Amino acid sequence: MNLKIFLLIIIVCLAVVFIIQNVSAVTVSVFFWEISLSLALLIFFVLAIGFVLGWFLHSFLAYQKIKKEVADIQGDMRLKK
Repeated sequence: MNLKIFLLIIIVCLAVVFIIQNVSAVTVSVFFWEISLSLALLIFFVLAIGFVLGWFLHSFLAYQKIKKEVADIQGDMRLKK
């Protein structure tokens, strides 16, 4: 059996066990909003939001670094003229 398929099956089994153990409903209140959802779904949404925010922050910082490097190279080129 392929190692990737074996690892995927293990991860799926662990996810199913996690979901089964965390089906209890929790209530989340933010300002005037109140929502009830399962604990597993709440954890998934929080992790997904954190992943997306981290990805955007990393992309923004990489863009700023490249922008600074381009400005430095353009400044060097002006000094050589």
